[in-house]
Amino acid sequence: MISIDLNCDLGEGMLYDEQLMPLISSANIACGYHAGDTDTIKRTAELCLKYNVAIGAHPGFADKENFGRKELHLSSDRYYELVTEQLEIIHKIVGSLGATLHHVKPHGALYNMAAKDKALATVIAKAVKDFNASLVLYGLSGSYSITEAEVIGLKTASEV
Repeated sequence: MISIDLNCDLGEGMLYDEQLMPLISSANIACGYHAGDTDTIKRTAELCLKYNVAIGAHPGFADKENFGRKELHLSSDRYYELVTEQLEIIHKIVGSLGATLHHVKPHGALYNMAAKDKALATVIAKAVKDFNASLVLYGLSGSYSITEAEVIGLKTASEV
């Protein structure tokens, strides 16, 4: 059976998060590095619960000045830590609400780089799987983000 997930990036400081909630089925919540903060994460997760929207982490580069859209070249270990740190932040907040994370969708430059870079895609997928193997990794259809996650047995959702 084919299903369509209407997914949206939220918790990034925009004004219309609540108005969008009834229209979507999953949300990618900024984890505080490219946008947002702990209060925003909590408010956005509460809205997800109110509207029965799947809660996802939206980790990006620690680069609020460029909204996480500037490519940063880091070591494999640092990419792994970058994703893991943000998953820990959002997991703690979401867990305090009695909810769980459903998925992870990298943000901005991190997302685009992983789509084209097999090694980076593998590091991100490993960080997600090591954190929680039941999470779904969202990525560009046909990209390394999807193929490398599938190689290590992680569930994926292809975006188009």
